[in-house]
Amino acid sequence: MGRMPGLLLLDTPSLYFRAYYGVPESITAPDGMPVNAVRGLIDMIATLVRAHTPAELVACMDADWRPAFRVAAIPSYKAHRVATGHEEEVPDTLAPQVPVIEQVLDALGIARVGVPGYEADDVIGTYTARAAGAVEIVTGDRDLFQLVDDSRPVRVLYTIKGIRNLQAIDEAHVTAKYGIPGRAYADYATLRGDPSDGLPGVPGVGDKTAAALITRFGSLEAMLRALDDGATDGFPAGSRLKLVKARDYLAVAPAVVKVAHDAPLPEVPTAVPAAPRDPEALVALADRYGLDGPLNRLLAVLKEV
Repeated sequence: MGRMPGLLLLDTPSLYFRAYYGVPESITAPDGMPVNAVRGLIDMIATLVRAHTPAELVACMDADWRPAFRVAAIPSYKAHRVATGHEEEVPDTLAPQVPVIEQVLDALGIARVGVPGYEADDVIGTYTARAAGAVEIVTGDRDLFQLVDDSRPVRVLYTIKGIRNLQAIDEAHVTAKYGIPGRAYADYATLRGDPSDGLPGVPGVGDKTAAALITRFGSLEAMLRALDDGATDGFPAGSRLKLVKARDYLAVAPAVVKVAHDAPLPEVPTAVPAAPRDPEALVALADRYGLDGPLNRLLAVLKEV
């Protein structure tokens, strides 16, 4: 996979969940607390920085994993993943590791950005929209395929094959995989739905019909204009009535499916740090949680960038 120095954006929740399930829970701190997600994420960052030598690096966070504006539009959004109240269902041994991850990132000086009322995806979308140069997005979430843009370039490094064998997703890949224009993934996902996020989609419209509609009209917006104008040409057999019945859903779903491009990002330095921002705090964290090995590996990589 070719290097594309520029801005590297981490979908941090996606990565620490992957680390949690990929690294044995028997990896513990001296006091017995599991730190498998912490250690796994640190090693992931080291691998990514070594392989891609970014100039800038941002660990994007979920300040709100189920934003009110998305729930207001579609109440079922991620509803099946709610534990109690508004809290996300997170494994008992992962939840205590998240604050440790945040402290480690801060001590290292790696930009850690979450925006109240927005998900990590929205932070990623906004950084991508503002970037002047190349952007690479590391995630296990296909929703972010909507951001690929060969002209800038912006590509997704998809973790489906593992962090050491990332799948580079560009417009050509999206077209080849889904049969849609390269930048149309959000429109396609809106039509077909996504049960993992509680998005119903249009009943009776599956992958093939969704792809045919988006390819024919070019965008969801253009398809809806044709639908509202009473056009019949270009709609696969039986699909037009299904779309008419789902018109209320289609009016609000794009605001849920499309990542924000205008989240109010804080002003923070995003350059890859050559040395820790707070060495004393980092030493204390390494001692308390038994992180000497992975932190030393990461620090060595950071000095080389």
